Amino acid sequence: MGFGDLKSASGQQVLNQFLAARSYIEGFVPSQADVAVFDAIPSPPSADLCHALRWYNHIKSYQSQKNSLPGVKKPLGQYGPAGVADTTSGSAPASKDDDDDDDFDLFGSDEEEDAELTQLKEKRLAEYTAKKAKKPALIAKSSILLDVKPWDDETDMAKLEECVRSIQMDGLIWGQSKLVPVGYGIKKLQISCVVEDEKVGTDLLEEHITAFEDYVQSMDVAAFNKI
Repeated sequence: MGFGDLKSASGQQVLNQFLAARSYIEGFVPSQADVAVFDAIPSPPSADLCHALRWYNHIKSYQSQKNSLPGVKKPLGQYGPAGVADTTSGSAPASKDDDDDDDFDLFGSDEEEDAELTQLKEKRLAEYTAKKAKKPALIAKSSILLDVKPWDDETDMAKLEECVRSIQMDGLIWGQSKLVPVGYGIKKLQISCVVEDEKVGTDLLEEHITAFEDYVQSMDVAAFNKI
């Protein structure tokens, strides 16, 4: 079904809801899917659509290199909620892995196997054994305390915090927050988070947070501790 008309308020509302729990249209990095949807939007989403606006500003920063982003553009209607899978046949199409498993039965008859198939089975069996033997790697995490500063004392701090918490990434968990006076009636948002070091860094957090330029003047790291 897709997003509908992304030039309309209703279409952009669907996009905003879709991005509430996602950083990108597909996957965990910018791709041609983001470019296709971005190009369909004539102007930045309004400030109340904070998820869509955060994504729009982030993808905008890739415009000079958008042709080098991974993936292949598909028709716009193939992106968005409800998916594009064909369910009219009464059963979902088999995945590639399922097809491979059907084609290459590890316990098939030796008489029906040729040399190439035998070699493939041995390779898969070795990979499976290695995977089972491998112990889970220790995931390095850090606890970060951020200071997010508004433009002035008239900035809607509730909306600013909503925008910050709308940032969702694999390896990021938001924690407690509070407003801290900084002078002249201005308060900053102090908010904590836990991140997986290999997936989320302070530079990436700053890039996403300062993209809400209607509310955010700057972001600083107040504390950083390894867990």
